[in-house]
Amino acid sequence: MITVTDVSLIFGERTLFKDVNLKFTPGNCYGIIGANGSGKSTFIKILSGEIEHDKGEISFAKNQRIAVLKQDHFAYEEFPALETVVMGYPKLYAVQKEREVIYAKEDFTEEDGLKASELEADFADLGGWEAEAQAGQLLSGLGLDEEDHGKLMAELDETKKVRVLLAQALFGNPDILLLDEPTNGLDLESIQWLEEFLIDFPNTVIVVSHDRHFLNSVCTNVCDIDFGKITPYSGNYDFWYQMSQILQRQARDQLKKREDKAKELKDFIQRFASNASKARQATSRKKVLEKLDLDNVPVTSRKFPYVGFKPDREIGNNVLRAEKLNYSFEGKSLLKDFSLIVNKGDKIAFVGIEHTSKSAFFDIIAGDKQAESGECYWGQTTSFSYFPKENSNFFNSDYSITDWLRQYSPDQDETYVRSFLGRMLFSGEEALKPVNVLSGGEKVRCMLSKMMLSGANVLILDEPTNHLDLEAITALNEGLTAFPGVILFNSHDHEFINSIANRIIEILPQEEDGERYIDRMTQFDDYLSDANVKQLRAQAYKEGNKRLNI
Repeated sequence: MITVTDVSLIFGERTLFKDVNLKFTPGNCYGIIGANGSGKSTFIKILSGEIEHDKGEISFAKNQRIAVLKQDHFAYEEFPALETVVMGYPKLYAVQKEREVIYAKEDFTEEDGLKASELEADFADLGGWEAEAQAGQLLSGLGLDEEDHGKLMAELDETKKVRVLLAQALFGNPDILLLDEPTNGLDLESIQWLEEFLIDFPNTVIVVSHDRHFLNSVCTNVCDIDFGKITPYSGNYDFWYQMSQILQRQARDQLKKREDKAKELKDFIQRFASNASKARQATSRKKVLEKLDLDNVPVTSRKFPYVGFKPDREIGNNVLRAEKLNYSFEGKSLLKDFSLIVNKGDKIAFVGIEHTSKSAFFDIIAGDKQAESGECYWGQTTSFSYFPKENSNFFNSDYSITDWLRQYSPDQDETYVRSFLGRMLFSGEEALKPVNVLSGGEKVRCMLSKMMLSGANVLILDEPTNHLDLEAITALNEGLTAFPGVILFNSHDHEFINSIANRIIEILPQEEDGERYIDRMTQFDDYLSDANVKQLRAQAYKEGNKRLNI
């Protein structure tokens, strides 16, 4: 259990949160939510002891072990993945290493024997005999092949390192688990595994995440950082959202009543201030007006951008036809005789673990890559706009955001471009920042602005929710749901896929004798729960030699 008493944190003149009082108890999962920059990660660091708070006290139950998801992906480069996971339980790891040192001695003394006996007892009590098996199960559950378990961390790519560090945090049944964005870098299958793990986890979990489905699945409570305080709510993210809408509506109603009252008082004072018989009443009402503090209304840190895509022309019946596309990279076949017909009204989510295959297909149809063989045919009425997963090459200049976006605007007037940027939360001086210093989230908003200006009737988006906060994801979600054209997209956000897509395509591992994919007209939740799809996926990943087309 963690008890937070009167905790405050102030950066310069800015108060992140003040006089916070919370209690985190075993058996519950607490989601920490709030706008970017509100202090979510900072609060996690305060709980872990990584940074100091300005005021108040944080206390833990005696002898509790805290595990934290590490953010330094290069801290364990010289260690094997399996050993890195076990290092998440420092006491066990220390006993294990000391035990290895003693048994490696050539001149093993009686004193060493006694010490070894103590270490064996400690090793057994701490679960040492099961440690390697548990570490392996965690790595496998998070999508690492068994051959990766013994590799050095330096040999693993970035996505695998993220998974190893997550397994490290989960290892050894910690009493308190602190997770900052644990779903980053995970595919949908690994996220689902993590959800199930945390649902069954018996101790205390505190998690920061921008994934709405994940928060809804695992959270029993939500702590909202806003208005300079942290407010606890019972229930998951959807419950918090409904409650926050009700509270915001009540606050607006109260403000409206105060404004109406102030107007009534001002009218009376203005009308009768010079009337001797009404002077006392006017003076009385003036005092009441002075007590109505209309300026002391708390301001939310949440900002929702406006995301709306308006095609310049309606799309025709012939949208896109891909015929027998083949593409390989570094000797691995990513697309094998891949064929696809995209129809008017399609909003297609490309899912599954073959991420490079999905990105390769998007690059090919957008003209950024050339297929080794096969053809793509766009319909005459189509115009597309592409959001690539890797977009840093768009931001190599020192253009201001305004000048950068003007390149893609049909209207070159600065007022038009600046007003458009304002809707995307680039107002005032923000719109003059050079694009080569933008954060990941700012770059995403710039790319979405570019797409909105295009007037395209086909949108291609490769993981567009990366780097966005919940407010921006919600705005993008609503914008794509309302879009009347065709969408081809890939995302790790379950709710995003389920609420937008009407067709699911899963590219399976490619084999030598032909294309392999599942193609189904359905929503994502129905796709995942379909027994026939489950059987086909299991068969495909096990045998891998058939073209599966539902």
